[in-house]
Amino acid sequence: MQNKITPPLIYNLFPRLFKTIDDWSKQLDSIAAMKFNSVFVNPFHEVGGSGSLYAVKDYYKLNTQFLPAGAKGDDFTPLKNFVNECKNRNIIVYMDLVINHTANECGLIQKHPKWYKRDGNGQIVHPFAIDPANPSNVTVWGDLSEIEFENNSDFEGMKKYWDDMIAFYQEMGINGFRCDAAYKVPKMMWTPLIESARKRKPGAIFIAESLGCTVEQTIDLNGAGFDFLCNSSKWWNFEGPWCLDQHSCFRHIAPSISFPESHDTTRLAADDPGTIEMQKNRYLLSAIFSKGLLMPVGYEHGATKQVNVVNTRPSDMAAPRWDLSAWIAHVNGVKLASKTLCDEGQWSAMSGYDWDLLFLEKKSDDNSERVGVLINKDWHNKRTVHRDEIPSNFTDFKRVHKVFDEKSKPAENKGNIELEKSEIVLFTN
Repeated sequence: MQNKITPPLIYNLFPRLFKTIDDWSKQLDSIAAMKFNSVFVNPFHEVGGSGSLYAVKDYYKLNTQFLPAGAKGDDFTPLKNFVNECKNRNIIVYMDLVINHTANECGLIQKHPKWYKRDGNGQIVHPFAIDPANPSNVTVWGDLSEIEFENNSDFEGMKKYWDDMIAFYQEMGINGFRCDAAYKVPKMMWTPLIESARKRKPGAIFIAESLGCTVEQTIDLNGAGFDFLCNSSKWWNFEGPWCLDQHSCFRHIAPSISFPESHDTTRLAADDPGTIEMQKNRYLLSAIFSKGLLMPVGYEHGATKQVNVVNTRPSDMAAPRWDLSAWIAHVNGVKLASKTLCDEGQWSAMSGYDWDLLFLEKKSDDNSERVGVLINKDWHNKRTVHRDEIPSNFTDFKRVHKVFDEKSKPAENKGNIELEKSEIVLFTN
């Protein structure tokens, strides 16, 4: 883990929403205007028969669905041009690093059969996931073949293959990596890969996608070298302390990245209550909760159709319901201007959870600064917060900042506070 990394404010360009890679570059000016400093693109490699972006057939070929008609998958010129356009705007490019499985059609199966996990009958194992809330609910990805790490007689050969692949994309200018299902790859693989990447290109950043695993599996990532984890604040409805407890449990491993929605979730604007106030609520929470932040394409416009790694097409980019671009730039600016909000920090609840309001305090990593947070938990109604309802230690803050209004300035901390439905207000010094 590298300690002096600028907080990554990541815009997720989902490749199936665009006709070609050239169209990705057309989004960069608006991305930069919203003050995002990074772009993450889901897998852009050649895929297997299922068509899933995460069923990689060849790591050294581009998905021809993202190329102009007649273009060859082994010509990386379009991707190089996109990376250069990002570099011209000081935007870091992140790619998906999917090394826990491949497509069933991947050539590595024939070339390196020992690299794959097999069952008692010698058949390749397909990855699966068990629903923790219902162990009988098991999802099996039959289009994928699982990599064997623990009992692999050619572990060094496989490690070299992944290291060479990372080096290939680093040479192209990509130096950020979101490590898909990181908990399914052991530390003995991640650590040398991460160390090797940083020797080649200092500043290489590795994000562990660690959602959906157990607490123990996340803790096992400690010491592997990851710069960031992904946290679960997206699912926190402000009822109960579980999210703050989890944050406290994992913060020693690495800082984390929050998101209001992702390519794996439904679109927030399609969920109840589907209001612009809730869209602001979840984005602002993501911005202040942790060091890093990720927002998928379309969130700023209230997109409602969930993306799909197989079936999404450019025609699914619907007309905007609203345009929060300027407001998002405002929030990102507020975050970047605050030491506490740029840190992973330490969270404490300053009120009970059995109330329509929630008061929180976030301290900076070194405890030198703090920010107060007031949340209206009511999705549908405004709320007047009377002075005697505000915790006594919040009177020490000099200013109140109603960030929901992009034109607002921090005001003196006095009197009652008028909250919009779902509104989050910051207390600062």
